[in-house]
Amino acid sequence: MQSFVELWVYLSATPLFGLTATLVTYVIAQMLYERAGYAPWANPVLWTVLTLAALLAASGTPYPTYFSGAQFIHFLLGPAVVALAWPLWQRRAELRSRAGALLLAALAGGAAASGSAVGIGWALGLPREVIASLAPKSVTAPVAMGIAEQLGGIPALAAVFAVLTGLVGAITAKLLLDMARIEPPAVRGFALGTASHGVGAARALQVHPDAGAYAALALGLQVLLAALLMPFIARLF
Repeated sequence: MQSFVELWVYLSATPLFGLTATLVTYVIAQMLYERAGYAPWANPVLWTVLTLAALLAASGTPYPTYFSGAQFIHFLLGPAVVALAWPLWQRRAELRSRAGALLLAALAGGAAASGSAVGIGWALGLPREVIASLAPKSVTAPVAMGIAEQLGGIPALAAVFAVLTGLVGAITAKLLLDMARIEPPAVRGFALGTASHGVGAARALQVHPDAGAYAALALGLQVLLAALLMPFIARLF
C-alpha cells in the first residue's frame, strides 16, 4: 500500500500522470468492451471519459496538470485522422462514381444535424452564444471550436457538445439504424460519420471496413462543408 501511495504521489506531480492514467484506463475499458461483446453501452471512449473525470475530481488534480501528459496522445489525433484516408483510397473508384449522391447526402445530413440543434435551442430560449456553440455539434471537436468562435459562440462549450454528440451517436446508432432497417454497411457508416464525427467513425471501423471507410468520408465532408457554409449562413441571419 505504501508503494502505491508513493507511486501515486510521484505520477501526480509529473506529466506521466495524464499519459499513464489515460492509457491504463482505456486499455481496461477496451478489455471490458470486448468481454461485453462490443455492446454499444460499453463503449470504451465513454467509460474512459467518465472514469478519468471521476479520478480528476476525486484526486483534486487540475485539468492542465492532467493534460500536460495527455497531450502526447492528443498529438496522435492528427496522424490518426490522416490514416483514415487509406480506406478511402482503396475505394476511390467506387467513391468517384457516387460523388454526387454522397455530397448531397452530406449536405442534407449536416443541415439536419445543425438545424435541429439550433431549432431546439431557439425553441427553449437558450442564449445566442449557446445556440452558436450547438450549431457545429456534429463536426469534430477542434473544427467545431473554431466554427463556434466565428459564430460568436463559446469554443469550450462547442467542444463539449461535439464530444457528447459523438458519444451519444456511437452508443445509440446501432439501435436506431436497426429500427430503421438500414442494412448496407456503407450507408450505416456514412450516417454515423455524418452525425457523430470521429467517435462515430471509430465505432464504424470496429464494425465493418466499408462502414469505417464511409464514416471517415462523412467526417471529412462535414468538416469541409461546415467550415465553408456555417459562417456564411450565419451572416445571412
